[in-house]
Amino acid sequence: MKALKAALAAAALSAAAVPASAQDSSVRAISPHLSAEQAAAFSKQVERDLASKGARVAMVFRAGRMRDQLPEGIAYTHGAFWVYRDIKTADGGSIKGYAVYNLYAGNGSDWSKTESRLVQDFPLDFTRGSTVDDMAVIIPSPEMQRRILAVIDSPTYQKVHNPAYSLVANPWARKYQNCNNFMLNVIGAAIWQTDDPQRITTNLKAHYKPTVVKTNAVVRLFGPIADQRLRTDDQDATVRTATYESMAAFMRENNMLQDAYVFNFQR
Repeated sequence: MKALKAALAAAALSAAAVPASAQDSSVRAISPHLSAEQAAAFSKQVERDLASKGARVAMVFRAGRMRDQLPEGIAYTHGAFWVYRDIKTADGGSIKGYAVYNLYAGNGSDWSKTESRLVQDFPLDFTRGSTVDDMAVIIPSPEMQRRILAVIDSPTYQKVHNPAYSLVANPWARKYQNCNNFMLNVIGAAIWQTDDPQRITTNLKAHYKPTVVKTNAVVRLFGPIADQRLRTDDQDATVRTATYESMAAFMRENNMLQDAYVFNFQR
């Protein structure tokens, strides 16, 4: 752990700051990779694909960094729940569509970078943060979709949120949380039918295998933006975090998965 902290400190001193658009899980993240029109088309394609599969609840993941900047085995950096439901319109009416349920870190302007908040926005907002032409999708089993939606619509959703934010939050500890870690806690609440965050963490440590990130990969991924968001005192010598890859594997191994796949933007 001392070696990791020393490497990150050196990287912070030697590298220039990355633009806010690259932070990905920060609120209002916008990547220059897609124009507004392209992002709108991409998000609509994903919505239609989910609808064609009958997905009322899906977990969608985007890459907020280019692939050559990501550690081996990690392809996506921000995930959120997409829920098909009635959406209120500005004129007081309602339409059917997907609403997106995120955990966002502050960007330093809207709120502190070390604090996360739960924000509901829409597919276009989500897609505008993508730096590539693909997103990953997990569609839980129908029973898990029902359970996850019940958690989202209950006080449990807020109760399992920990606003203390870290870019590489350890899902086997409760000290910090990031977007994927939060989704994993919602899944845990749905699986074990509990609103007790500590019980969820204990069960995840027993049953969920996190993605292990090599120390040099952490430096490669986060060194240029090393700041107060990169808190690692919840880790030991091994850096563990929740990712699309490890969450899909967990749900597949426990018969909670309808489908998991990569969706490519058709330009």
